[in-house]
Amino acid sequence: MRYDLPGALTVTGEGAVRTVTINRPDELNAVDADLHRALAQVWRQLAADTEARVVILTGAGRAFSAGGDLDWITSFLDDPVARDESIREGAEIIEELLRFPLPVIAAVNGPAVGLGASIAILCDIVLISERAHLADPHVAVGLVAGDGGAAFWPLLTPILRSREYLYTGDRIDAPTAVELGLATRTVAPEELSAAARALAERLAALPPQALSSTKRVVNMYLSQAVAGPLQAGFAAEVTTMQSADHRKKLAALRGRAPR
Repeated sequence: MRYDLPGALTVTGEGAVRTVTINRPDELNAVDADLHRALAQVWRQLAADTEARVVILTGAGRAFSAGGDLDWITSFLDDPVARDESIREGAEIIEELLRFPLPVIAAVNGPAVGLGASIAILCDIVLISERAHLADPHVAVGLVAGDGGAAFWPLLTPILRSREYLYTGDRIDAPTAVELGLATRTVAPEELSAAARALAERLAALPPQALSSTKRVVNMYLSQAVAGPLQAGFAAEVTTMQSADHRKKLAALRGRAPR
């Protein structure tokens, strides 16, 4: 099957396994407009691939995804149409991942930050490199963690721990991510690809209807639990996107960013 996607998100296949790679390695796989749109669209295309049974999601280079691209996020300050489209697509990414019928294995090869962390955690199984970390620094840049963190983390982690990391944006190293329930298990960096592939092959050999139906039932709990918080989170994120605090934080970040 041919996939209609930009080069920032690639799909390769071997047998029944499809590997989706976030492919902006020079930018640490930061999410720009094209990549964001692709992350919303890829799941329906994968679901239409009748030979696919399992998906591996990973990042090219040394990061899984560093979150939102700074130039793209800054453009929202003066472009409310682009801002609102990003919110619509953000909701679509989460909804499509929750509806997607096949098991998805996240091979978190490096930092997974902001939206990158949300996408990783939404996968069915999260294998995280011992050198990787998670972080959700929305609040630190003047935003509500509306694209998943505030809605999903309290379902998976002790709520007191969720608050600390969501409020501060501090890094969560790989062992702590497993301890908190934000990742399944740690894997040595040099073994991550092989471990994800071996697990994918094992899942692909299982009866597909039983596997997909089990996923659907499990995800019913997630979908029902986060429906309200997600809507509230995205609405609050739009409001904070327009705040003076957010504008100041972005200006400070851009001033520090290498050119």
